[in-house]
Amino acid sequence: MIVEKACPEDISTLVELRLAYLQEDNGTLEEETVRKIRQSLPDYYRETLNKNLFVYLIREKEEVVSCAFLLVVIKPMSPSFINGKTGTVLNVYTRPYARRKGYARKIMNTMIEDARTMGLSRMELKATEDGYPLYRAVGFMDDHEKYHNMTWLP
Repeated sequence: MIVEKACPEDISTLVELRLAYLQEDNGTLEEETVRKIRQSLPDYYRETLNKNLFVYLIREKEEVVSCAFLLVVIKPMSPSFINGKTGTVLNVYTRPYARRKGYARKIMNTMIEDARTMGLSRMELKATEDGYPLYRAVGFMDDHEKYHNMTWLP
């Protein structure tokens, strides 16, 4: 089982994996939403891949079966992230037929090693109930801050 980082040749696969993840996470997506995502994501990946977005992949017989994204940003320093470098884990996804083989765990461990090498002060993620035990097992902790997660939508 080898974890590799995505390259520009993987962009069409990354679009499909992102859509599969979103459809599983959100249910059926409207056709217009899927069209907009398919149209916009390739440019996003070309601009960010292996700069501040790192995508970890595992292939099985030439097909990508598992992935996870690490978005790295530099924020103004604080006691919580002393050098400002933080990571957000996104889109941890394994194709349904390839689950329960340890792929996501292998990817997460590789990502954590890379986060140390990159000097990240912290990594954050939002866990589903299904993913929660894995993230706890690889070292993520529940975040008990005095702040509330909030969202603004136009």
